[in-house]
Amino acid sequence: MTHLDGNGAAGVLREIFTTEMTTAACTCASCGRVSAIGALRLYGLPVGTVLRCPSCHDVVLRITETPRSWTLEIHGRVRIDRTQT
Repeated sequence: MTHLDGNGAAGVLREIFTTEMTTAACTCASCGRVSAIGALRLYGLPVGTVLRCPSCHDVVLRITETPRSWTLEIHGRVRIDRTQT
């Protein structure tokens, strides 16, 4: 399965968080790697988006859309830090 970098999820992340999130630092719950959300590996599925750690390939975020809502799953104890500018 091919992937893009996490910047490909910028649009859906902006709809959920209403702000730019691809530059936010994200700590993987499995391996502890810290990277920008834009550096995660993006896998698009027919019903949603999966963002995986570029180091251990574990799922970090999963986003699905229904006609009425978004579902955001954050796996493990992921930490996301966004610096105010």
